[in-house]
Amino acid sequence: MNLLDKSVFGCMFSLASTCAFAANDQRPNVMLIYIDDLGYADPSCYGDLYGHRLVETPNIDRLASTGMMFTSAYASAPISTASRVGLLTGQYPARSGIEFVTSYEKRAVAWHSNKWRKKFEDKKLLPPPLTLNLPLESVTIAEDLKDAGYKTAIAGKWHVSAHNQEYNGWSEQYGPAQRGFQWTANTYGSWARKTETPDSPAYPEDELTEKSIEFLKQEHKKPFFLYVSHYYVHTPFRVQSEEILSRFKAEYPDWDDQQIQYAIYVDRVDHYIGQLMAALKETGLDENTIVIFSSDNGGHPQFANNRPLRGSKWNLYEGGIRIPMIISYPKAFKQGVSNDFVSQLDLYPTIMEVAGAKPSRPLDGSSLLGLLTGKGRVAKDKTMIWHFPYYHPEGDAYYTAIDEIGVDDKAISKTKPQSAIRKGKYKLIYFYEDESYELYDLSKDLSEQNDLSRKRPALAKSMKKELMKILNSANARFPERK
Repeated sequence: MNLLDKSVFGCMFSLASTCAFAANDQRPNVMLIYIDDLGYADPSCYGDLYGHRLVETPNIDRLASTGMMFTSAYASAPISTASRVGLLTGQYPARSGIEFVTSYEKRAVAWHSNKWRKKFEDKKLLPPPLTLNLPLESVTIAEDLKDAGYKTAIAGKWHVSAHNQEYNGWSEQYGPAQRGFQWTANTYGSWARKTETPDSPAYPEDELTEKSIEFLKQEHKKPFFLYVSHYYVHTPFRVQSEEILSRFKAEYPDWDDQQIQYAIYVDRVDHYIGQLMAALKETGLDENTIVIFSSDNGGHPQFANNRPLRGSKWNLYEGGIRIPMIISYPKAFKQGVSNDFVSQLDLYPTIMEVAGAKPSRPLDGSSLLGLLTGKGRVAKDKTMIWHFPYYHPEGDAYYTAIDEIGVDDKAISKTKPQSAIRKGKYKLIYFYEDESYELYDLSKDLSEQNDLSRKRPALAKSMKKELMKILNSANARFPERK
């Protein structure tokens, strides 16, 4: 059945607010698989595009073969919490006043004290104070989908509210149950303790995957939105199996132990995705479920396969914000590789259009449904901004980081307060310390090596002006000049 068949989806595309939700509601389910810190070219289907495969990822590759694989897709931030805020709200994270990572309440108190100012006394700028909780007035996609008649579920990482009692512990006031998710499974504790035994030949069971499968096997009388939010492939690594380690060391003899462990984690999360996709097929839900796969930001500079992109998580070069993204729905969406400039901010309006409902407030992305169905394209002048008004790494680690942000240098570098804008094929990065900027033509310079700001000064100035206009309209917080 075609997605545009009016007998099933007529009310969906009319976006009629009076559309009745019958018990046999056939609108598509949505399963969003969100990986933590997966580098742009870590999946082999992406690495193969540039001739440098990290590991085999057959399950991710299989998903890509059944859907649209985006090569120019972006997260909304180069760091976890802020990026998840963008994903969940469909708005620039700056609108919620969240540009960094959440933490414990006591850490925020310390940042707001005189100790906070002292921490940055040797730097030129004072970053904004930490914001730990996604404000309750910031509506999430789960809240809108619940109102549209969807069952909403999350398994795994939340990370947009202060840690409750333990790292990644869900807030009792700002947790997913308070933000529109009707079914929840917090599985961080089991992930944090998960190791193979030294003689184990196989990967251990993953509670997050098991809970997600448990949800899929429930009776579903109405469509669902399942957010599978992985802790993989984030550090720390805990592989102990000698058999698994030996197998990877034999394949990658020149890699150090941490790189080996990271490669195993990429292989492992692909294995769990395979289990999830098998369960989707086993339950018969695969025919009517849109599957979205992506990562929250660029990969860790010391381990991930970010090539050919410059930079990594924590900064606004392409390696920090360009991410793998696949959308699969074979019965209605096109398959293939798309070079269109898209964003995770576009997922919210896309899913809402599929649900036949309107978002409850304006969003910063735009629906990709036309592109996915072959009935539209992304505007050539599509514009997006990113905002990271902080220094990184934190504390003393900043002084041991290298100064230059390179391409696949396997080193943590100094990130200084910066913002960026992409408009069509051009991208500008603005640095707050010295008020300088760099301009790149991404259609010719994916690795951001040829700064055009002096050759194209008028374009650079106009893009910087537009960047500041958007940031100010979003009530963005800026670093304070001393």
